[in-house]
Amino acid sequence: MSWERSYICIDLKSFYASVECVERGLDAMKTNLVVADPTRTDKTICLAVSPAMKKLGVPNRCRVFEIPKGIKYIMAPPRMQLYINYAAEIYGIYLNYFSKEDIHVYSIDEVFIDVTHYKELYEMDEIQIAMMLMDEIVGDLGILSTCGIGENMYLAKIALDITAKHSPDRIGALDEETYRKTLWTHEPLDDFWRIGRRTANKLKKYGIRNMRDIATTNPDFLYDMFGIDAEILIDHAWGREPVTMADIKNYKPKSNGLTNSQILPHDYSFEEGLLIAKEMLDVLCLELVEKGLATESVTMYVGYSNALALPGAKGTFSLGEATSSYAVLAREMERLFHEIVNPEYGIRRIGIFFNKVNHQTYRQYSWFMDSTSADRERQIQEAAIAVKKRYGKNKFLRGMDLEESAMAMERNDQIGGHRK
Repeated sequence: MSWERSYICIDLKSFYASVECVERGLDAMKTNLVVADPTRTDKTICLAVSPAMKKLGVPNRCRVFEIPKGIKYIMAPPRMQLYINYAAEIYGIYLNYFSKEDIHVYSIDEVFIDVTHYKELYEMDEIQIAMMLMDEIVGDLGILSTCGIGENMYLAKIALDITAKHSPDRIGALDEETYRKTLWTHEPLDDFWRIGRRTANKLKKYGIRNMRDIATTNPDFLYDMFGIDAEILIDHAWGREPVTMADIKNYKPKSNGLTNSQILPHDYSFEEGLLIAKEMLDVLCLELVEKGLATESVTMYVGYSNALALPGAKGTFSLGEATSSYAVLAREMERLFHEIVNPEYGIRRIGIFFNKVNHQTYRQYSWFMDSTSADRERQIQEAAIAVKKRYGKNKFLRGMDLEESAMAMERNDQIGGHRK
C-alpha cells in the first residue's frame, strides 16, 4: 500500500475471557465463559464474555442477570494480575520487532503501531506484518486477535472496530478513499470511535445519521452544537486524522493530577463515607511521597445512593502551598466533606482528585503543624511505603483501616477494583 504512513491497531479478542479459557485448556471460540465475581450480586458487570457467548447474543460488559437463563456457562472470577502478565508478554512480542517509540498502548488489550519504516526492513506489507504478529500471539499464548490497518490512526481504529470483524482473516484495511466508499453511509453512528450514543442521538434529531451526513453538514452548525470538538468530528467524517505517533509520544500535559475513586458495595452512611474518603486520601498521599510530588488543590466527588437518582456533591479546596501531608490534606478534606455532602443521603461513590501536582521543591509546614511534627509524619509515610513494598500493602495500616466499614484492606488485595 503506497501510503505516506501506515498504522496497525491490534485488539486481543475478548482478552480476559480468552486468558481464562487458555488457563483452563479450553477453546474460547467454543466455550461459554464469563469473567465476573461470583461473590457479588447478579447485578455485577461481566468484565468479558468469550467469543462463543457473543455468538449467542450475549453482549460484552453485560450484567450477570442479563445472560439468558437457558445458556450454561463457566463463571471465572477476575484475576487482574494474570491478565497484566499476559499483556506484558504480548507487549514483549511487539518489542521484538518495533521500537517502543513506534508503539502506543491504548489499553491493556489494544495497541497502535506505526509500521511505516518497518515494511522495508522486514520486506513485508502491512497485512503481512499484521499476520506475523497475530500468528505469534496465538502461537505463543493462545490468544486470538484482530487487526485494523490504516493510513492514519483513526482509520486503523475504524478498520479494527467495524471492518475487521467481518473479515475471515480478522484483518481490515482502510484509506480515506475506501473509508468514504464503504463506510460513509454506515449506521449507527456510535459504531465509530469517539462517537457515543448521546452524541449520535443528538445528531439524529437533526437528520444526521451517518458520516456522509456529518461531512456534508454546514460546519458552522456543528461548531455551534459541539464547540471546538466539532473539528475532530468533521476530520473523522472525512477519514482524516492529523495526530501522528510522534505527536502522542511528544505530548506533555499542561497540568498533572492523581485520582482515586471507587464504587462502594452498598449504601454507606455519612460517617462511613467520610472514613472511606480518608482511606482513599491516605493512598494518594503515599503516592505523592513515593514520587516526590505535592498537590496544591483537591477536588472531591460524592455520589449518592442509586435509589435516590440525585446529582452527586462536588467541591474543591485550594492550599496556599503545595503539600503531600496527610494531616494537612485530611483536615481540609473533612471540612469540605461536611460542607458539600448531605448527611441524610446514603453514599455509593467517592472520587478524590489531586490537582496541580508537581515535584515538591520544599516541604510545606502549615500554621497547624510545626516542623518537627511535619518531619515526623514524613518519616512515617516513607516507612509505610518501604514496609508495604517489601511485605505487602496490608502490613502497614492506620487504625481507621481496621474499622468495620473500612475498605482499605480489601482494596489492597485488588487491582482496578477487582481481585488480583
